[in-house]
Amino acid sequence: MIHSASDVVLNYLPQLPKNKHFGIGCIGAGFIMADCQLVAYRQAGFNPVAISSRSPENTRKVAARHDISKIYDSYIDLLKDPEVEVLDIAVPPDIQLEVIRNAVKYADHIKGILIQKPMGTSYAEAKEIVSLCEEAGIKLGVNQNMRYDQSIRACKSALDQGFLGLPVFASIDMRAIPHWAPWQEALGFVTLRTMSIHHLDTFRYLFGDPERVFTSVCKDPRTSKKFDHEDGIALYILEYENGFRASSWDDVWTGPSREGAMQDNYINWRVEGTEGTAKGSIGWPFYPDRVPSTLDLTTTQFPGQWIQPRWDEVWFPDAFAGPMAQLLCAVEENCEPEISGKDNLKTMALVDACYLSAKEHRAVEINEITD
Repeated sequence: MIHSASDVVLNYLPQLPKNKHFGIGCIGAGFIMADCQLVAYRQAGFNPVAISSRSPENTRKVAARHDISKIYDSYIDLLKDPEVEVLDIAVPPDIQLEVIRNAVKYADHIKGILIQKPMGTSYAEAKEIVSLCEEAGIKLGVNQNMRYDQSIRACKSALDQGFLGLPVFASIDMRAIPHWAPWQEALGFVTLRTMSIHHLDTFRYLFGDPERVFTSVCKDPRTSKKFDHEDGIALYILEYENGFRASSWDDVWTGPSREGAMQDNYINWRVEGTEGTAKGSIGWPFYPDRVPSTLDLTTTQFPGQWIQPRWDEVWFPDAFAGPMAQLLCAVEENCEPEISGKDNLKTMALVDACYLSAKEHRAVEINEITD
């Protein structure tokens, strides 16, 4: 029984598997794998046993750094290793389908696959990836790691416990400069499919699926000097059948802060409900400095008070344990992962709807993509 604000407990940590010794085979040795996933896996006590990437030299450096004994110059050879029970794929989205096509051939020992977001270059490609894994009987999880940032997970806990009542409006205000990967130039997309996908998936996690989206984009002046693109700065509004609305401003330009002006980077979010308000900050823009995300909650159930839990964890790299943990739990319990490939198809459809909306300057129903 909760009698006062001091009794409120917001669950923010992921469920961990009972068996942490599943052998994890890692494909890719870039920043996400080397500096986020493997760091988080070692902290959580998981068991990466093999690694391969397109750069043998980098593979060896990452293997030495994270004490991985098996090194493969070819990822096909890694797939054949019977000690690899769970596959962790961290390669560009246009390569993921090819890797999956090869991986499903080894379903005799590969029981689970964690794939990066975006799950392919389009909804259609992601749908094929999901089908391949379903046909092979392999659990497919997606590394939508913002769901495991502690402030987002705690907000979900507050919603589930009824502290906010019926959600009315939610927003994300991002003023931060991501690191754009080289493959984005070749694929021709920037913010919506690589950064906004976090926010769109977070809205789905907290509030379910919207009916339609209206999106407007413009170019980021800084990125335009490197390569042409359309979806630099992205603004979008999600409309839900029950009247709820969510909106995000994904500003990856933030003014000339890299060109000599003062920097004012942040990611703030806010949820307003009929019985309470939650607001938070995401510490990621300050990486590699460890700046934990925060949450402040006020509710009519405890008038005149702010509930302000504080944590030591940070999104990068600590939250990266969550997506792997939920996949290992699914393999262990023979159930669907929390962030299954099938569920993430709805996030991919939402992203594609954003692109269509921006292109045609109109609101787009999500079923225009899925039907």
